[in-house]
Amino acid sequence: MRRLLALRAGGKLTTGHVRLAADALGVSERTVWRWLAAAGSDETAVAGPGARSRAGATFTITPEVRGLLALWKGNVRAVHRELARRAARQSPPADAPSLTTLHRAIRRDLTLGERTGLAGGERAARKHDVFLARPRGWRNQVWETDHMQAPVLVDVDGTARRPWITWFTDCATNAITGVAVTPVHPSRESVLAALRSAVLREDPYGPFGGLPEKVRVDRGKDFLSRTVTAAFDVLDVKVEDLPAYTPHLKGTVEGLNRAVEAMFLAALPGYARQPRPGKRTSRPKDEVLLGFEDFTARLLAWRLWWNTDHCPAPLRGRTPLQAWQDDPTPLRDVSAEDLWTFTLEDAGTCMLTTGGVRFRKRDYVGPWMTGQAGIRVRVRFMPHHDHRIEVYHAATGRYLGPADLADQATEEQISAVRRARAARSRRLKKDLEAAQRERYAAATQAEAPQRLGALTTAQAEAELAQATDTDLSDLALPDLIPPAAPPAGWRTPASLAALTTPGRPIPAPSGRDSASAPDGPDGRAARPTTDEDGDAS
Repeated sequence: MRRLLALRAGGKLTTGHVRLAADALGVSERTVWRWLAAAGSDETAVAGPGARSRAGATFTITPEVRGLLALWKGNVRAVHRELARRAARQSPPADAPSLTTLHRAIRRDLTLGERTGLAGGERAARKHDVFLARPRGWRNQVWETDHMQAPVLVDVDGTARRPWITWFTDCATNAITGVAVTPVHPSRESVLAALRSAVLREDPYGPFGGLPEKVRVDRGKDFLSRTVTAAFDVLDVKVEDLPAYTPHLKGTVEGLNRAVEAMFLAALPGYARQPRPGKRTSRPKDEVLLGFEDFTARLLAWRLWWNTDHCPAPLRGRTPLQAWQDDPTPLRDVSAEDLWTFTLEDAGTCMLTTGGVRFRKRDYVGPWMTGQAGIRVRVRFMPHHDHRIEVYHAATGRYLGPADLADQATEEQISAVRRARAARSRRLKKDLEAAQRERYAAATQAEAPQRLGALTTAQAEAELAQATDTDLSDLALPDLIPPAAPPAGWRTPASLAALTTPGRPIPAPSGRDSASAPDGPDGRAARPTTDEDGDAS
């Protein structure tokens, strides 16, 4: 290095000298030129080419750099510009690390998961984590449940919708014990329906079933509703409420959600995530969608194939049915009648009258109610199934029978009401969008926003008048036609008598002439007078 420096000082250093030195040291020519530049400003670089001149000068990732990486979503070049800007603002100005140094420090001090998390968030960082697998227990030891919106458009009463699937799966055997499909967003009714199909072991649900010891849920409000938790409590099933945003803690059902899409839903017509040619990703207008009934039938058939023919990898060549039958663990069964009762929502007690059972301002009647009026009953119902309730004796708990809604509207009437509601909703949505659609002038300099849209005085007055006319209470004129004068024999307060129309009084009803008398000057009823014989007049 000293010889190269001497050659450079004498002006005799050539590229050939640098090439020979690079070959001898096993580095690139660019590295030798960098060492020469460093040796010109630092004497310690002459003795040790490539060594750092100051001990402890290695750039490390500080919390400040971590914060900048998170702010710029892992953009290292943007972080480098910010560090250079901050270093230039210091007094005196400090040296900022080079971009290469910053990249090297990030690779050295941050793991791949940390770098991915700073750029894409916790969910992206979780892909680089290592998770422990729970030991496989016995059948019905633990179930997992979840909702899943199927990425398939299904024809529901002429409207394309993406149905929701609610299912229970056994963690020991990977068996799908229960499933329920809802055309729209699921509710606690979906959970209770799937639970009944999971627990019952008779046709068409078996042979999987029975009561589990524990069920894992993910803080969904449907799974933690009062009705569902009460049903689990009565059935002696423990509910494990997992922390939010931790799908890895219920990997069995999450794996099922991924498997059903890749193995079944992706091949159905109307699959929403199907790659399509062209720039637009909308589905073809001539695409024929499955009906809701057909979709449900195909899903149940796929569930049967999963349980009886498919061999998941954790079962090592066995089907869920074989794993279930090989497990000698005894099962806890419950009758269909008791299960139906326990999975109904309790609405309290009321009196059975001659008009039936009054529930939510509606009357429900049943043929078994004949001769039962006067007893106190307890009402149970399936959530959102408001056409029927189940009635039990309040004192003994004995099941009395179902009760249907009295004076129920016909299907034509219900369809007309739904069409009217949909039209009103569309009009309201259109009006709200028009009211919120505001335009502002484009700005090329920093200035206050300028709202566009001018109105004339006549237009403003007409719109305000139209808005006022919509309130019918403002149009009411109660004093336009005063009421007629009451009969002469009626006692009328002086304050009301002044508001009546003067004229011929209305004749008094028969049999009530002597029941009242006109009021006195102070508004009180006048005292009856007596004649000389003592008779009242």
